[in-house]
Amino acid sequence: MDVIYGLIPMMLVFGFFVVVVFIWMAKTGHFDDLDGAANRIFMDDEYPEDLKKTSDNVTKSESNSDEKAIEQKGGEKKLD
Repeated sequence: MDVIYGLIPMMLVFGFFVVVVFIWMAKTGHFDDLDGAANRIFMDDEYPEDLKKTSDNVTKSESNSDEKAIEQKGGEKKLD
């Protein structure tokens, strides 16, 4: 029975702390967009135009590096 005299005030303080934290989180916007993070996985990070530009840049840089390697070997580049 003596333990209850310590547990009741401790649980009241803990409950007050939980309520204060909940109010603080609500005021700072933690509960504003609950579905955004869940739906963000279905959205594309890049637009198709951006992907085309980066793939063109990669292709150009690969062909440039091939040409440089052939020039260093002293050979000529053959066209297929």
